[in-house]
Amino acid sequence: MTYDSGGTLVVLKSLLARARQGHRTLKYPAGPPVELPARFRGLPVLDETKCPDDCEACVGSCPTGAIAQTEGLSLDLGRCLLCTECTRACPTGAIELTRDARLAVRRREHLRLRSNAELERAHALEGELLQLFGRSLKLRQVSAGGCNACEADCNVLGTIVWDMGRFGIQFVASPRHADGLLITGPVTENMRLALEKTYAALPDPKLVIAVGACAISGGPFLESDAQHGGADSTVPVDLYVPGCPPHPLTILDGLLRLLGRVEG
Repeated sequence: MTYDSGGTLVVLKSLLARARQGHRTLKYPAGPPVELPARFRGLPVLDETKCPDDCEACVGSCPTGAIAQTEGLSLDLGRCLLCTECTRACPTGAIELTRDARLAVRRREHLRLRSNAELERAHALEGELLQLFGRSLKLRQVSAGGCNACEADCNVLGTIVWDMGRFGIQFVASPRHADGLLITGPVTENMRLALEKTYAALPDPKLVIAVGACAISGGPFLESDAQHGGADSTVPVDLYVPGCPPHPLTILDGLLRLLGRVEG
Protein backbone atom coordinates (compact mmCIF):
# COMPACT_ATOMS: atom_id res chain seq x y z
CA MET A 1 0.00 0.00 0.00
CA THR A 2 1.32 3.44 -0.91
CA TYR A 3 0.39 6.90 0.26
CA ASP A 4 0.97 10.35 -1.19
CA SER A 5 2.53 12.96 1.08
CA GLY A 6 -0.88 13.96 2.46
CA GLY A 7 -1.86 10.38 3.27
CA THR A 8 1.48 9.72 4.96
CA LEU A 9 1.02 12.80 7.14
CA VAL A 10 -2.44 11.64 8.24
CA VAL A 11 -1.09 8.22 9.25
CA LEU A 12 1.81 9.76 11.16
CA LYS A 13 -0.54 12.13 13.01
CA SER A 14 -2.76 9.19 13.94
CA LEU A 15 0.18 7.21 15.30
CA LEU A 16 1.42 10.20 17.31
CA ALA A 17 -2.05 10.73 18.77
CA ARG A 18 -2.27 7.09 19.86
CA ALA A 19 1.21 7.32 21.42
CA ARG A 20 0.20 10.39 23.43
CA GLN A 21 -3.00 8.72 24.64
CA GLY A 22 -1.13 5.69 25.91
CA HIS A 23 -2.89 2.60 27.30
CA ARG A 24 -6.56 3.51 27.69
CA THR A 25 -8.13 0.21 28.78
CA LEU A 26 -9.14 0.31 32.43
CA LYS A 27 -7.27 -1.97 34.82
CA TYR A 28 -10.34 -3.35 36.57
CA PRO A 29 -10.47 -5.98 38.08
CA ALA A 30 -6.67 -6.14 38.39
CA GLY A 31 -6.69 -2.55 39.59
CA PRO A 32 -9.20 0.06 40.71
CA PRO A 33 -12.07 0.91 38.35
CA VAL A 34 -12.45 4.21 36.60
CA GLU A 35 -13.09 7.09 38.96
CA LEU A 36 -16.83 7.57 39.09
CA PRO A 37 -18.19 11.14 39.06
CA ALA A 38 -19.43 12.74 42.27
CA ARG A 39 -23.00 12.65 40.98
CA PHE A 40 -22.88 8.88 40.34
CA ARG A 41 -25.79 7.04 41.96
CA GLY A 42 -25.04 3.53 43.19
CA LEU A 43 -26.04 1.07 45.90
CA PRO A 44 -28.77 2.41 48.24
CA VAL A 45 -28.15 2.15 51.98
CA LEU A 46 -31.11 2.08 54.38
CA ASP A 47 -31.15 3.01 58.06
CA GLU A 48 -34.62 2.65 59.56
CA THR A 49 -33.42 3.94 62.93
CA LYS A 50 -33.56 7.40 61.32
CA CYS A 51 -37.21 6.98 60.27
CA PRO A 52 -39.64 9.25 62.17
CA ASP A 53 -42.81 7.60 63.44
CA ASP A 54 -45.57 7.30 60.83
CA CYS A 55 -43.40 8.92 58.15
CA GLU A 56 -43.81 7.41 54.68
CA ALA A 57 -42.41 10.26 52.63
CA CYS A 58 -39.98 7.98 50.80
CA VAL A 59 -42.69 5.41 50.06
CA GLY A 60 -44.94 7.99 48.45
CA SER A 61 -42.13 9.51 46.42
CA CYS A 62 -40.97 6.32 44.68
CA PRO A 63 -42.26 6.17 41.07
CA THR A 64 -42.02 2.36 40.89
CA GLY A 65 -43.17 1.36 44.38
CA ALA A 66 -39.73 0.00 45.22
CA ILE A 67 -39.85 1.18 48.86
CA ALA A 68 -41.97 -0.32 51.64
CA GLN A 69 -42.27 0.15 55.38
CA THR A 70 -44.09 -3.03 56.28
CA GLU A 71 -42.06 -4.96 58.87
CA GLY A 72 -39.31 -2.36 58.65
CA LEU A 73 -37.87 -0.21 55.90
CA SER A 74 -37.03 -2.11 52.70
CA LEU A 75 -36.18 -1.34 49.10
CA ASP A 76 -36.51 -3.54 46.01
CA LEU A 77 -33.34 -2.80 44.05
CA GLY A 78 -34.88 -4.66 41.10
CA ARG A 79 -37.52 -1.94 40.82
CA CYS A 80 -35.33 0.98 41.90
CA LEU A 81 -34.44 3.53 39.21
CA LEU A 82 -31.76 5.20 41.39
CA CYS A 83 -33.64 8.42 40.68
CA THR A 84 -33.00 10.13 44.09
CA GLU A 85 -36.67 11.00 44.62
CA CYS A 86 -36.64 9.10 47.93
CA THR A 87 -33.46 10.74 49.20
CA ARG A 88 -34.89 14.18 48.48
CA ALA A 89 -38.22 13.34 50.12
CA CYS A 90 -36.75 11.78 53.28
CA PRO A 91 -36.38 14.45 56.00
CA THR A 92 -33.80 12.49 58.03
CA GLY A 93 -31.53 10.80 55.48
CA ALA A 94 -32.77 7.27 56.19
CA ILE A 95 -32.02 6.36 52.56
CA GLU A 96 -28.74 7.28 50.89
CA LEU A 97 -27.33 6.43 47.48
CA THR A 98 -23.66 5.51 47.65
CA ARG A 99 -21.11 5.48 44.82
CA ASP A 100 -20.81 1.68 44.96
CA ALA A 101 -21.43 0.30 41.44
CA ARG A 102 -21.32 -3.38 42.44
CA LEU A 103 -25.03 -4.24 42.26
CA ALA A 104 -25.37 -7.55 40.38
CA VAL A 105 -26.86 -10.60 42.14
CA ARG A 106 -27.66 -14.19 41.23
CA ARG A 107 -31.17 -14.45 42.75
CA ARG A 108 -34.10 -12.08 42.51
CA GLU A 109 -34.78 -12.09 46.27
CA HIS A 110 -31.25 -10.82 46.93
CA LEU A 111 -32.29 -7.47 45.43
CA ARG A 112 -34.67 -6.78 48.32
CA LEU A 113 -32.60 -4.60 50.63
CA ARG A 114 -33.22 -4.24 54.36
CA SER A 115 -32.04 -1.66 56.86
CA ASN A 116 -28.30 -1.91 57.58
CA ALA A 117 -28.04 -5.22 55.66
CA GLU A 118 -25.36 -5.95 53.07
CA LEU A 119 -26.17 -6.79 49.47
CA GLU A 120 -25.43 -10.43 48.63
CA ARG A 121 -23.49 -9.83 45.46
CA ALA A 122 -23.32 -12.31 42.60
CA HIS A 123 -21.18 -15.40 43.02
CA ALA A 124 -19.57 -17.54 40.34
CA LEU A 125 -21.23 -20.23 38.27
CA GLU A 126 -21.10 -23.67 39.74
CA GLY A 127 -19.10 -26.73 38.64
CA GLU A 128 -19.32 -27.67 34.98
CA LEU A 129 -20.88 -24.35 33.94
CA LEU A 130 -17.88 -22.43 35.27
CA GLN A 131 -15.53 -24.79 33.43
CA LEU A 132 -17.48 -24.29 30.21
CA PHE A 133 -17.98 -20.52 30.31
CA GLY A 134 -15.30 -19.22 32.68
CA ARG A 135 -12.83 -18.33 29.93
CA SER A 136 -15.16 -17.81 26.96
CA LEU A 137 -18.72 -16.46 27.09
CA LYS A 138 -20.64 -15.58 23.92
CA LEU A 139 -23.86 -13.63 24.42
CA ARG A 140 -26.78 -12.80 22.16
CA GLN A 141 -28.31 -9.47 23.20
CA VAL A 142 -32.10 -9.19 23.01
CA SER A 143 -33.86 -5.85 23.43
CA ALA A 144 -37.28 -6.99 24.62
CA GLY A 145 -38.91 -3.58 24.37
CA GLY A 146 -36.12 -1.48 25.89
CA CYS A 147 -35.69 2.29 25.47
CA ASN A 148 -32.08 1.82 24.24
CA ALA A 149 -30.42 3.18 27.40
CA CYS A 150 -29.37 -0.24 28.75
CA GLU A 151 -28.55 -1.34 25.23
CA ALA A 152 -26.24 1.65 24.77
CA ASP A 153 -24.34 0.92 28.00
CA CYS A 154 -23.96 -2.72 26.92
CA ASN A 155 -22.47 -1.50 23.63
CA VAL A 156 -19.97 0.61 25.59
CA LEU A 157 -18.45 -2.62 26.95
CA GLY A 158 -17.02 -3.29 23.50
CA THR A 159 -15.08 -0.02 23.38
CA ILE A 160 -11.34 0.33 23.96
CA VAL A 161 -11.74 1.50 27.58
CA TRP A 162 -13.90 -1.40 28.79
CA ASP A 163 -12.88 -4.08 26.26
CA MET A 164 -14.83 -7.00 27.69
CA GLY A 165 -13.35 -9.13 24.89
CA ARG A 166 -10.11 -9.40 26.90
CA PHE A 167 -12.06 -11.60 29.33
CA GLY A 168 -13.41 -13.78 26.53
CA ILE A 169 -16.85 -12.12 26.65
CA GLN A 170 -18.35 -11.19 23.30
CA PHE A 171 -21.70 -10.39 21.71
CA VAL A 172 -22.59 -12.59 18.75
CA ALA A 173 -25.16 -12.20 15.98
CA SER A 174 -26.90 -15.56 16.23
CA PRO A 175 -28.32 -17.37 19.28
CA ARG A 176 -27.04 -20.61 17.76
CA HIS A 177 -23.50 -19.30 18.27
CA ALA A 178 -24.20 -18.07 21.81
CA ASP A 179 -23.80 -19.45 25.33
CA GLY A 180 -26.50 -17.21 26.74
CA LEU A 181 -28.84 -14.27 26.36
CA LEU A 182 -28.37 -10.75 27.69
CA ILE A 183 -31.86 -9.29 27.92
CA THR A 184 -32.85 -5.63 28.21
CA GLY A 185 -36.37 -4.20 28.32
CA PRO A 186 -39.53 -5.27 30.19
CA VAL A 187 -40.51 -8.06 27.72
CA THR A 188 -43.37 -6.43 25.88
CA GLU A 189 -46.21 -8.52 24.51
CA ASN A 190 -44.89 -7.98 20.99
CA MET A 191 -41.44 -9.27 21.97
CA ARG A 192 -42.37 -12.20 24.18
CA LEU A 193 -42.61 -14.81 21.41
CA ALA A 194 -39.37 -13.57 19.84
CA LEU A 195 -37.63 -13.94 23.21
CA GLU A 196 -39.00 -17.46 23.67
CA LYS A 197 -37.80 -18.49 20.20
CA THR A 198 -34.37 -16.93 20.73
CA TYR A 199 -33.99 -18.75 24.05
CA ALA A 200 -35.04 -22.04 22.42
CA ALA A 201 -32.42 -21.56 19.70
CA LEU A 202 -29.58 -21.45 22.25
CA PRO A 203 -27.68 -24.73 22.62
CA ASP A 204 -27.67 -26.32 26.08
CA PRO A 205 -26.38 -25.50 28.64
CA LYS A 206 -27.28 -21.83 28.48
CA LEU A 207 -27.37 -18.70 30.62
CA VAL A 208 -29.68 -15.70 30.87
CA ILE A 209 -28.64 -12.26 32.13
CA ALA A 210 -31.26 -9.59 32.87
CA VAL A 211 -29.82 -6.07 32.58
CA GLY A 212 -31.69 -3.04 33.91
CA ALA A 213 -34.76 -2.41 36.02
CA CYS A 214 -37.07 -3.08 33.06
CA ALA A 215 -35.59 -6.53 32.43
CA ILE A 216 -35.79 -7.36 36.14
CA SER A 217 -39.22 -6.05 37.14
CA GLY A 218 -40.73 -3.98 34.35
CA GLY A 219 -39.14 -0.80 35.71
CA PRO A 220 -41.18 2.35 35.09
CA PHE A 221 -43.54 0.30 32.90
CA LEU A 222 -44.40 -2.33 35.53
CA GLU A 223 -48.08 -1.34 35.69
CA SER A 224 -48.57 -1.49 31.92
CA ASP A 225 -50.62 -4.34 30.44
CA ALA A 226 -48.38 -4.24 27.37
CA GLN A 227 -45.43 -5.83 29.18
CA HIS A 228 -44.75 -8.92 31.29
CA GLY A 229 -42.69 -7.57 34.18
CA GLY A 230 -39.20 -8.61 33.18
CA ALA A 231 -37.23 -11.49 31.73
CA ASP A 232 -37.97 -14.12 34.37
CA SER A 233 -41.64 -14.01 33.38
CA THR A 234 -40.59 -15.83 30.23
CA VAL A 235 -37.16 -17.44 30.71
CA PRO A 236 -35.06 -18.50 33.75
CA VAL A 237 -32.54 -15.84 34.80
CA ASP A 238 -29.02 -16.55 36.13
CA LEU A 239 -27.79 -12.98 36.76
CA TYR A 240 -29.66 -9.77 37.63
CA VAL A 241 -27.96 -6.42 36.94
CA PRO A 242 -30.08 -3.56 38.37
CA GLY A 243 -30.05 0.10 37.38
CA CYS A 244 -31.84 2.46 34.99
CA PRO A 245 -29.63 2.05 33.09
CA PRO A 246 -26.83 0.18 34.86
CA HIS A 247 -23.42 1.81 34.55
CA PRO A 248 -21.05 -0.15 32.25
CA LEU A 249 -18.96 -0.89 35.34
CA THR A 250 -22.00 -2.46 37.02
CA ILE A 251 -22.62 -4.71 34.02
CA LEU A 252 -18.95 -5.70 33.64
CA ASP A 253 -18.60 -6.36 37.37
CA GLY A 254 -21.66 -8.64 37.28
CA LEU A 255 -20.36 -10.59 34.29
CA LEU A 256 -16.94 -11.03 35.88
CA ARG A 257 -18.47 -12.22 39.14
CA LEU A 258 -20.53 -14.76 37.21
CA LEU A 259 -17.32 -16.06 35.62
CA GLY A 260 -15.42 -16.20 38.92
CA ARG A 261 -13.06 -13.33 38.00
CA VAL A 262 -14.19 -11.07 40.89
CA GLU A 263 -15.03 -11.98 44.46
CA GLY A 264 -16.05 -10.08 47.57
